[in-house]
Amino acid sequence: MLSGACGRLASALRGTLAPPSAVARRCLHASGSLSSAEKSERTRKPPQAFDPALLEFLVCPLSKKPLRYEASTNELINEELGIAYPVIDGIPNMIPQAARMTHQNKKQEETERH
Repeated sequence: MLSGACGRLASALRGTLAPPSAVARRCLHASGSLSSAEKSERTRKPPQAFDPALLEFLVCPLSKKPLRYEASTNELINEELGIAYPVIDGIPNMIPQAARMTHQNKKQEETERH
């Protein structure tokens, strides 16, 4: 079903003069319809940076609390829960299963010490 939609999109985009969007390029690439010039252009571009202005609208999907952007690791951090969501090509991956733990719970740390 998705490959059929990609094929229709590829056919429609071949007839346009405007360059395809990033989503359309991914779809075209998946269908094998991306030209070699478009492929080389795609490999030259550096990954997009995360826009910190988005922090005004984004919250942790688990706690609904604000997040902090850590540029050195390119992650969105929830200090309260101790988890970090990765940012990939400027897009936060806020699926809880994709998050990594930044530290153990304080209760676990205290029980390990005693």
